[in-house]
Amino acid sequence: MPQLDVDGARLTYDDEGPRDGVGAPLVFVHGWTADRHRWDHQTEHFSTGRRVIRLDLRGHGESGGAGSPTVEALAADVRALLDHLGVDRCVLIGHSMGGMIAQTIALSHPERVERLVLVNSISRMTYSRGRGLLMAVSTLVPFKLFVAANIQRAFAPGHPREEIRACVEASAATPREVVMTCYGAMRAFDVLDRVGEIRVPTLLVHGYHDIQLPVAQMLRMAKAYPDALVRIVDAGHELPLEKPAELTAVLDAFLAPKE
Repeated sequence: MPQLDVDGARLTYDDEGPRDGVGAPLVFVHGWTADRHRWDHQTEHFSTGRRVIRLDLRGHGESGGAGSPTVEALAADVRALLDHLGVDRCVLIGHSMGGMIAQTIALSHPERVERLVLVNSISRMTYSRGRGLLMAVSTLVPFKLFVAANIQRAFAPGHPREEIRACVEASAATPREVVMTCYGAMRAFDVLDRVGEIRVPTLLVHGYHDIQLPVAQMLRMAKAYPDALVRIVDAGHELPLEKPAELTAVLDAFLAPKE
């Protein structure tokens, strides 16, 4: 389990697959209160033929250095890891907050990104009435209740309760300071007016039942991208957990060499 010290944080990461595999390395970035294992299915599939890198963001999973991370600081951590691993250019794949981090890197360092994949992510946070109410009371309710309310509504109707419960417990293990700071950072995230600058092929994959970041918000973002392919999957916000094989198939088609 390799680790890298970056600006007061010890980042845990995986670097798998052949260095001389076909195509640029795939770099997977997880979302809020998650960890690198969100990408287990994709890592197992793609690392047989190409290099795959994934990390636990600072304060998440097995990475230390909680602090008060911003989207920009988390993006800087990812770039530091790529520098450490000698990766000049990659396919950047981010889920939810990870997609915000990926867009930040694509805008600030476009030379590092060959292709971009955003899974259940958006470019500007817009709150529904229910989401706005949840944000308003977030500092008034017990921390674990706040986390549980957010995670439970992330899944499509009918998802197994035991899997949701395990996800809630894992998310609640993330340090409170990290959870709340990242929540605020996502609330303030807004690059919608700039995504037209991202000129690389981009895949937007979204769950039809996502009420955290609704499909309508993603489609608004898609219109602003100059080269975006949209795929809608029968899932909620936690697409990597709900439909891992289907997500892998969509990624496989997008990444396949063009004849």
